[in-house]
Amino acid sequence: MSRLDELIEELCPDGVKYQNLDHICVVENGTQLNKDNMLEDGLYPVMNGGVYPSGYWNEYNTEGNSITISQGGASAGYVNFITSRFWSGAHCYTVKQITDKVLYKYLYYFIKNNQNTLMNSKYGAGIPGLNKASIYALRIPLPPLPIQQEIVRILDNFTELTTELTTELTARKKQYEYYRDSLLTFDNNVPMVKLSEIVTDIYRGSGLNRDDIVDDGNPCVRYGEIYTTYNIYFDKCVSHTYKGIKKFEYGDILFAITGETVEDIAKSCAYIGHETCFAGGDIVVMKHKQNPKYISYALSTSNAQAQKSKGKVKSKVVHSSIPSIKEIQIPLPSLDAQTYIVSILDRFYEIINDLTSGLPAEIEARRKQYEYYRDRLLSFPEAPS
Repeated sequence: MSRLDELIEELCPDGVKYQNLDHICVVENGTQLNKDNMLEDGLYPVMNGGVYPSGYWNEYNTEGNSITISQGGASAGYVNFITSRFWSGAHCYTVKQITDKVLYKYLYYFIKNNQNTLMNSKYGAGIPGLNKASIYALRIPLPPLPIQQEIVRILDNFTELTTELTTELTARKKQYEYYRDSLLTFDNNVPMVKLSEIVTDIYRGSGLNRDDIVDDGNPCVRYGEIYTTYNIYFDKCVSHTYKGIKKFEYGDILFAITGETVEDIAKSCAYIGHETCFAGGDIVVMKHKQNPKYISYALSTSNAQAQKSKGKVKSKVVHSSIPSIKEIQIPLPSLDAQTYIVSILDRFYEIINDLTSGLPAEIEARRKQYEYYRDRLLSFPEAPS
């Protein structure tokens, strides 16, 4: 019998009481801070409830070790625990404890376990939002504090193991990015050219709604898949449709021109398959006569991404455009040199992928195991009234 089982048998063998969160905590709104006022090197991150900071600021309005919940946008309902001081923005809820019946970290794990429920409670068709009432309606089990302490200890250990694996994976990716950038840095013998100088045609895709995606039909790409599914290049589409309008084909470069962060905006990839495919809305298709893999590698460097990140922010969404894309500069050696560089980068890319392939799988397995045990640990029979 585990220590937790012993505590449950000793302290609450007949179940525990449940209460709505409005008896346990207060959910507070953050304070608006316009993006134009944020600093690149401020002391404190500005959080709007998502995974990443919206920017930085030299003041903070929230202490560290705080629970946050995203109030608006695609991430509405996302639950986080921030250990350092930060500025809580207008779209960031913070959770304040109002009772000593619950440990604050236990409260966090409970709300995190209900993240999907909150994300499914979003309202609004344009920019979705999350009402406080949906948070307050959650019913939390309240076992005795020693049991809460043991649950927190177990879940903290799971979190630490996953963090260690993620840190190692990040280090491997940084190593790859360093060698890629080094190989694609040339002396003055190789010209820097704007994409406008090598483009033979460039145009936007046409909108594909979720209802337009079918199990078979014509292969297509929606802009979100460029962020989540495709990397440097791909030869098969994961989606299909009967309603495509704007086509792309072998060698074309695809840019996603709408995103949530300036760091990722205009992510691109090369299509090296041999089917004719369709591009969804918020995708720009670029045709050229260069080596498609080389162009895609060159557009993935830190230098190219810094140029892409000059996108404009509108209504919390970052946008790029055809004129902005055409201004991006990349080094352009001869076609023979491009082929040689691609052969090196392909081998190095495969080696790094082989080294890291086990890590994402292990991280995903740990994540599922963690979620399973978190759900089990936070499930108690309800005691009779």
